[in-house]
Amino acid sequence: MALEPLMPSLDDDNPELKDFSRRFWWTLPFTIVVTVLAMFGPQLGWFNMGMQAWIELVLSLPVVLWAGQPFFVRGWQSVINRSPNMWTLIGLGTGAAFMYSTVATVAPGIFPETFQSMGRVGVYFEAAVVIISLTLFGQVLELRARSQTSAAIRSLLGLAPKTARRINADGTEEDVPLTHVHEGDRLRVRPGEKVPVDGVVEEGNSSLDESMLTGEPIPVSKRPGDKVIGATMNTSGALVIRAEKVGSATVLSQIVQLVAQAQRSRAPMQRMADLVAGYFVMAVVVIAITTFFVWGVFGPQPSWVYGLINAVAVLIIACPCALGLATPMSVMVATGRGATQGVLFRDAAAIENLRKVDTLIVDKTGTLTEGRPAFDQAVPAGDFAADEVLQIAASLDQGSEHPLADAIVTAARERGLNLSPVEEFESGSGIGVSGRVDGKPLTLGNTALMEQENVDVAELSDTAESFRTRGASVMYLAVDGKLAGLLAVSDPIKETTPEAVDALKAAGIRIIMATGDGVSTARAVAERLGIDEIFGEVTPSDKLDLVNKLQSEGRIVAMAGDGINDAPALAKANVGIAMGTGTDVAMNSAQVTLVRGDLRGISTARFLSEKTVRNMKQNLGFAFVYNALGVPLAAGVLYPFAGLLLSPMFAALAMSLSSASVVFNALRLRRST
Repeated sequence: MALEPLMPSLDDDNPELKDFSRRFWWTLPFTIVVTVLAMFGPQLGWFNMGMQAWIELVLSLPVVLWAGQPFFVRGWQSVINRSPNMWTLIGLGTGAAFMYSTVATVAPGIFPETFQSMGRVGVYFEAAVVIISLTLFGQVLELRARSQTSAAIRSLLGLAPKTARRINADGTEEDVPLTHVHEGDRLRVRPGEKVPVDGVVEEGNSSLDESMLTGEPIPVSKRPGDKVIGATMNTSGALVIRAEKVGSATVLSQIVQLVAQAQRSRAPMQRMADLVAGYFVMAVVVIAITTFFVWGVFGPQPSWVYGLINAVAVLIIACPCALGLATPMSVMVATGRGATQGVLFRDAAAIENLRKVDTLIVDKTGTLTEGRPAFDQAVPAGDFAADEVLQIAASLDQGSEHPLADAIVTAARERGLNLSPVEEFESGSGIGVSGRVDGKPLTLGNTALMEQENVDVAELSDTAESFRTRGASVMYLAVDGKLAGLLAVSDPIKETTPEAVDALKAAGIRIIMATGDGVSTARAVAERLGIDEIFGEVTPSDKLDLVNKLQSEGRIVAMAGDGINDAPALAKANVGIAMGTGTDVAMNSAQVTLVRGDLRGISTARFLSEKTVRNMKQNLGFAFVYNALGVPLAAGVLYPFAGLLLSPMFAALAMSLSSASVVFNALRLRRST
């Protein structure tokens, strides 16, 4: 097959479509003339039969040798590579018809009288040229339809601006192509302009329309220190941003890459279809040879001519192109449709497996909750003061990516507390962080981490429990191995989470919460959402063990999370689902990404999975039924009963229509909601 770019572009120019279209239209007049001569020439008497055969040969040469050249090349490659496919059958069928007719025209005397028909040896140039033209026409239809499956990617690519306004070191400003923007560049974004790349606001206040990413129509306010995403629209004030991610590292580029990667992947169902197709082609060749000899030996006169024509019809109608297109077309359309609804599938296997999920493990922070927690209170222990606890904890948390850490750092800066640099920072435990600030060893985390470090938290345990019962997350701070205080941070439940949980439960999915937060905090959130199974203060390895345990019980497990601590479980689950608002590590470990960070996307993804697999089965079923019925008809099984034979031309038309029907059935997925 023709090579396709790994990454689609806005340029919709398809060289293969152009080439096939040119070959089809330029040779179509020759095909029409040859067909008219073959069908009406003897009645009209324009030429004697010998001269007509030569005219048909000359007119057929450009059709077969030029228009059909890609088919013969691919057919030969399939033989060399021992990978029989549709091109094997088309090459054999049209090649046999053309070569037989050419020999019959050039040297008719070598054929026995049984090959004579209407005063000459029968020629079938019209069968060869019509088959090639119809196959070309089918390929053009297929390529045009396939180009529609990339429409979602092209629409995403079209969101990015082409230029950016860069502020130079001397204060001057210039418009530069987006490809010339580098990390660290300062860029001005004026009202009504799109943010060129991912970055952070340095100056100005404005509201950005992020609906292209989140689906939310309400603009989001931005001020210095806030992150901005490339291709979002600046609606009001002017901003100066510092570029942080450019080129392929931007959120938009990563979304496009995920969609393109998924469209190139193969569904497990496709492997079965490919295996069947390989054996099927060999079986068809055997059937075609058998058909030729059975008709030649037992058929009516001219028996060997009947044998040749029916063998060619068998080869053509049995082309497994519909079989080969059945699942890739569904996958391509489904991934594009998912992208427009904020659901990114990493590969076709994720689409096929998601519908089977019966158990969902969800993280709390950033998954069920907003992931943008707000600092509540710092409670000191011993000789420490509240602001001192906050200042020390914020200094340590500067190195953390966790939303709870961000809330603590933000609160400290808003209060004007000076933060010290952190050294030897570690966050690998998943239940807290550790490091050195001003030379002192610090530990910040939940009860499990404090027990691991032998820190006595009894002094503040009752206070911590009171915060947890209100749904707040509690972190203990230890300095030099002794309790210094605790920090409470509240993270509100997303407005869409209750609806998402109800929908998933209604679908019969068992929901389990597994979080690094305390059990009391987890229970408070779970009670509000109607989640019965809770695992609190779990480590990344605990989440991984939970996935393993459920899988050993025969459950099909999906894991939804957004943080680095979720990555092992996301990778191990049958389907890992990452929140698009989370970390890159989580998204790289998952098979499905919900761009909007909205759990309702799981229901959307599952619905799309069910529709896509149903569509695949329809396509495969149609392809199998078509071939099961078509081959016997082409072999002539109805001739003894009804006197009916299937012309190779009609076989070629049926083959092209079967491919087109599969393509257009897959395109119905674009209307799925």
